Formats: sequence, C-alpha cells, structure tokens
Amino acid sequence: MSTGTLIAVLVVAVVVVLALTALLSMLARRRHLRTQFGPEYERTVEEKGGRRAAERDLRAREQRHDELDIKELPAERRQEYTEEWSRVQEHFVDRPEGSVAEADGLVSRLMQERGYPTDDFHGQLRDLSVEHGRTLEHYRAAHDVKMRSGDGHATTEELRGAMVHYRALFEELLTDQRSR
Repeated sequence: MSTGTLIAVLVVAVVVVLALTALLSMLARRRHLRTQFGPEYERTVEEKGGRRAAERDLRAREQRHDELDIKELPAERRQEYTEEWSRVQEHFVDRPEGSVAEADGLVSRLMQERGYPTDDFHGQLRDLSVEHGRTLEHYRAAHDVKMRSGDGHATTEELRGAMVHYRALFEELLTDQRSR
C-alpha cells in the first residue's frame, strides 16, 4: 500500500471516528434532555417545529435555571404551607371558584419563596420545566380552568380537577421533589 493510500485511509478513518463521536454526543445530549424534561421535551419539539430548535430552547432553560437561587424550605415553612393548603381545600365545598384562585395564589407564593420568578405564567412554566417537567401538564390544566372560572365558564367538576392538578405541583414543590 502506498503512502498516499495509507494517508487517505487514515483521513477517512479519522473523519468516521469524529462523525461517530459527534453523533454519540448529540444522542447523549438528546437523551439527557428527554430524561430531564419528560413530556415537556416532546411538547417543546412540537411547539418549536423541530428537535434542534427545541433542544436549543431546553438548554437555554437549563442555563437560566442554573442562575436561579432555588432553595429548600425549612420544615416550619413547609408545615405552614401544608396547613394553608388544607384550609384552601376546606373552602372548596362552599366556594369552588374562590378555592381554585386561592390554590393558584398559594402555588405562586410557594414558587416565589423557593426562588422561582413568578412574573408571568409562561415564565413560570419555562422555569419549572427544568426540575418539574412531568408536573407541568397538571399546572397547565389547573391554570386553564382557573382562567375559565374567572369568566364563569368552568364546571364544578372541572374546578375539582383543577384542585387536584394544583395539589400535584404544590406537593412536589413543597417537598423539594423533582418529577424526573
């Protein structure tokens, strides 16, 4: 085999190895994002119109989340929130719409105390998605009912469902569990 042929074979081999390394690296990043974000991964792919744009967005969410000062609550504060949640649930029998609004406010206060920005709903979804991606559908469903209930367009059964949805995120945030 001539030197030129040997060099060509080596160059091709190096290119193949580099391509395989790049492919494996991309697949590992994709697997990480799918695991990290759960159902939010596919939702973002659909929303952004493709995997590349979605993965760019999800990595940006991770970077933003890393800059947040998310903290665990002391046991005393967790107990106070638990008691407040119980009161909100007790109010449901007499005031279902008011209880859903109270639950939304309680979840927002809990997020804020933990260190999540609470300026707008979409921002909350973005920031929560990094550690609580599997619970976001609960939060979206609850928020949707809350918005419709403000106009009187939610049934009592939908309001009850919203309370269940809020409770899923509330419990996860309160106990510092991640939904991964």
